[in-house]
Amino acid sequence: MLIRSALQGSVAGALATGAMTAAFEAGRKQGSHRHPPKHMIRAHLPGGHPGRPRKGENAVTGIAHLGFGTVAGALFGAVTGRRRPPRTLGVAYALAVMLAGYQGWAPRIGALPPLAQDHPARATTLTAAHLIYGWTLAAALRRMRRSD
Repeated sequence: MLIRSALQGSVAGALATGAMTAAFEAGRKQGSHRHPPKHMIRAHLPGGHPGRPRKGENAVTGIAHLGFGTVAGALFGAVTGRRRPPRTLGVAYALAVMLAGYQGWAPRIGALPPLAQDHPARATTLTAAHLIYGWTLAAALRRMRRSD
């Protein structure tokens, strides 16, 4: 059952990543700067720097972001087991993932500053996108597990 729960979570995580990416894109159009995962990818591509575009960065960013969201969803799915998680739990989980990344490892690798030091519009977009991810993640799992 753990594998089934993790697989459900991975599907829900992929769906939630799609919703989150739409929020990032809306924020970008509103002027909240670039998609944060792109900065992380830029910093680690050969010859990369967070402020300098690299060939292939859009494809690598999309794959990496979808992969991260899918794995995060699989973990959430496994931890919640066969239960239908409350949407608030999904939101809390997504905010914890955001804080671990954007207050923890992203600043440590030099990809982005900590949230409190980042541009306010980007920090707002990040928070909104993670709220959407968490809500969508839990909602998708709840729907998948209606008949379990």
